[in-house]
Amino acid sequence: MDKVAIVLLNYNGRDFLRKFLPFVLENSANHTIIVADNASTDDSLSVLKKEFPQVKTIVLNQNYGFAGGYNQALKAVKADYYVLLNSDVEVSPNWVNPVIDFMDATPSVAACQPKILAYNQRTHFEYAGAAGGVIDWLGYPFCRGRIFDTTEIDTGQYDTPTPIFWASGACLFIRSSVFHGMGGFDATFFAHMEEIDLCWRMQLAGHSLFYIPQSVIYHVGGGTLQKTNPKKTFLNFRNGLLMLYKNLPAKHLFWKILYRMVLDGISSIKFLMAGEFRNIWAIIQAHGAFYGCLLRGEVSRQPNPAALPNVYQKSIIWQYFVKGKKKFSELG
Repeated sequence: MDKVAIVLLNYNGRDFLRKFLPFVLENSANHTIIVADNASTDDSLSVLKKEFPQVKTIVLNQNYGFAGGYNQALKAVKADYYVLLNSDVEVSPNWVNPVIDFMDATPSVAACQPKILAYNQRTHFEYAGAAGGVIDWLGYPFCRGRIFDTTEIDTGQYDTPTPIFWASGACLFIRSSVFHGMGGFDATFFAHMEEIDLCWRMQLAGHSLFYIPQSVIYHVGGGTLQKTNPKKTFLNFRNGLLMLYKNLPAKHLFWKILYRMVLDGISSIKFLMAGEFRNIWAIIQAHGAFYGCLLRGEVSRQPNPAALPNVYQKSIIWQYFVKGKKKFSELG
């Protein structure tokens, strides 16, 4: 069994593999590197075979999405630690060891993420994870260093290892025993928020998560679905509701989901004013799909007797859009 396996899930990412795999190979000496291909329709597999013969491959028979793809691939990967790495990431020297050393020394920590900076604006934190994930009392995710579409300049303000609520799927270090013990990602999610759901479930099981800034990566972001893509809108809105249903305490369940649906309606008005009618339809479809998942019994609730740490006990929407607080340090 390997100690560390770095696993990249690929779907039609030939150009990303050519661009970023060399950095992974150069900066990940002595670690196993695997590309799991999610039934790509481009020539990713032939590129891997010809240009990166030293990289192991796992070929999946269909596109299972991020959640199901990793669930399927990791069945065949034997290692103490998995590093789930997006294909659109440039890793820096010595990006693996600081995290693994920290996790070796802290058995209660099940998962970690590095500092995630923007590939195209390297002075700034990147949207998908920044300096570690947080959620507010209604389950809206944001990050230290990134609230909604506002990203902060990295001035060293988040350079201390810190407990977090969720670790980014763009680069997730996780103990294999915990990943499999928790049943992996919820494949119903397909993509988006599955890592937040898993992190929430891990904490309910007594594990903790950390941000380790001594490890630094640069993420392109939006490599598979752009932010304005209606499919991404659908997945984000549906999965946000699924995540709340699965993990909220029973006493909060009905009214928080109702509140979220009202806010989803307000988001539809915003899309209407922008003329983004396909995104409005995506939200309507997301609500219908959420009800469908419940009626078909595709999701089950987790026992949640108590509040969890690292939950922001105010509305991030109110703080950001009404009070104008754009930085994590400004939040009260």
